[in-house]
Amino acid sequence: MHEPKEIFVDISRCTACKTCEIACAVAHSRSGNLYGALMERPAPKRRVYVEWVSPDRNVPILCRHCEDAPCMHACISGAISRNEKSVVITDSDKCIGCWTCVMVCPYGVIGRHLETHKSYRCDRCPDRETPACVASCPTKALIYRTVEAYSQDVRKDAAPSVIPGEKK
Repeated sequence: MHEPKEIFVDISRCTACKTCEIACAVAHSRSGNLYGALMERPAPKRRVYVEWVSPDRNVPILCRHCEDAPCMHACISGAISRNEKSVVITDSDKCIGCWTCVMVCPYGVIGRHLETHKSYRCDRCPDRETPACVASCPTKALIYRTVEAYSQDVRKDAAPSVIPGEKK
């Protein structure tokens, strides 16, 4: 099995434009386009949340698909599982809307769809090669790579800073 891709965040690049939030909601709408999504009921929901930390720091927060996912262990109906790509998913047919997963999520990224009484989370857009949030980010603050490829890029960028006199 090949190493699954993850979504990484470069907070130095996030401008809080919220394009990722809009793209996520549209990608999870029935119509699949912005104009149609605006008219849908129930309204499509975003699965990424851009949080303001300070005047010059914003950070997109989304499901980390934890290795030992608290939500999966807490789900009393068995609606939460992990798929073959290591993505934690919610089966809305099994979800009973008890919100236990919402209460135990350490990142606060599991949403409650009040109209349908179901929970929802980032599913990494399984029908797309690149998740909508990543593809839409104009500053490339969201990065979709394997852990090894991402770490290699970080090491490559950091290497010049450990040699005296070298500049990035």
